[in-house]
Parts: sequence; C-alpha cells; structure tokens
Amino acid sequence: MYIIPAIDILNGKVVRLREGDYEQATFYDVTLEEMIEKYKSNGTEFIHIIDLNGAKGDFSNQKYLFDIINKTSIKIQYGGGIRSIDKVKELIDAGVHRVIVGTQAITNVNFLQELSQEVCGKEKCQDQVVVAIDVLDEVIKYSGWMESSPIKLMDYVDKCLNLGFFRFLCTDIDKDGKLGGAGVSLYKKLLEHSPFIKLIASGGISSMKDIEELQKIKVESCVVGKAIYEGRISIEEIKDWNLKALISF
Repeated sequence: MYIIPAIDILNGKVVRLREGDYEQATFYDVTLEEMIEKYKSNGTEFIHIIDLNGAKGDFSNQKYLFDIINKTSIKIQYGGGIRSIDKVKELIDAGVHRVIVGTQAITNVNFLQELSQEVCGKEKCQDQVVVAIDVLDEVIKYSGWMESSPIKLMDYVDKCLNLGFFRFLCTDIDKDGKLGGAGVSLYKKLLEHSPFIKLIASGGISSMKDIEELQKIKVESCVVGKAIYEGRISIEEIKDWNLKALISF
C-alpha cells in the first residue's frame, strides 16, 4: 500500500478543511512549490492535489497549478470541479497523471460512458481516471457534500466497474479532517463487495497505526493530509513506508 500526500489549494494557499467546510479552513504557512519539493526530495513519487476553488467552479488557481505541475517530475493525482470531458482532456494534456471525477459522474448518467469512449477507453480508464465517492453513513454525497444521491453505494460501484473504471477515491466524510482514524469499516464493505477494485482511502488518517490497519484490509493506497501538517505523521515515515511498499511490490 502506498501513501499519497495530499495538498489542498484555496486561493493559491495550502489549506485543510474540516468535513469539507470552507468556513472551517486551516491555512498553512507553506507554498505548494515548497511542499512538492519537500516531498520530492524525500523520495515521494505521487501527490494528491485538490483545487478547492475549482470545486466551486472557480478555476482562478488553474494556471498557477498547471505551471507547477509542468515543472515537476512527481506524478499528480488532481481533482476539483472537473465536470466536462474537455476538462479531463485538458488536465491529461497538461501532464496530470490521474484525474479525479466526482459530482459530474454522479449527476450525469452518461458522463462516465462518454469519458470511457472519448478519452481513455476501458483499458486505460483505471490508470488515468479516479472516481471519487464521498460517503456519509453509506449515502453518496456530492456538490461539496451538500447533496445526497439516491443511487446506492454498491450499485454505483458496479456501474463504474462495468464501464472500465476500477480505481476509486473513497472519502468517509464523518472522518474527514478530524484526525480520528480512517473509515476502515466502510472500506471493508467496499472491498468485500468488489475485492478487485483499486481503492484509495481518504479521511481521518491520523497515525501510522491507521495506515497499518488499512494495509491489513488490502487498500491499494491512502491519501494523507492534515496528519502531516499537524506533525502526526512525518515525511520520513512516509518515505520509509513507501520505499518498503515499492520493494515488496
């Protein structure tokens, strides 16, 4: 299992939200460039960037983000307000390694099928596209977690699998930003339903012990953000863990 450090950007600043609430934002005195360089110098090969402005339809950060992405050799997993096929193409062309799609995939019943046909094809979708599933009490939430989908969680996973999308970024909303531990029970249910999905866990991870618990249930990778900024997990620990993960892989 690989640890993917997370960097959320709001108004060009590094930030973390609590339960997705923009009013509960913690800003950190470090730039995106500094964070990327720090991770890179410690052997990190993959980072997770979310454009929180983009999630609200404001793409004012995008030129700044694209400039940085083009300058780094680190692979980028990128999300935030991606609601069109053209935007997915633009991001892949800009050098983004994996594009995260969420709200549009839920609200537009044809989006994933069109994405599969026009951009990646079934054989590449699992490498280039990550389907975000934000869950609260097994209900899928979208539009900044303000809306609830009537689609049952497992039915949605099955639909995605049938279209060639195997990699999921699952956030347990109840855990997010609280440093109270990962949503292990939710991830267990997903993996019991579909053991072959490539599951990326997100939300609540507060210690290396949490990461060990996720490894036990065979989660592919996990996104860690606040625990790094708050000093609960060190970059050196991430470096050592990921090196061992690559060797064992």
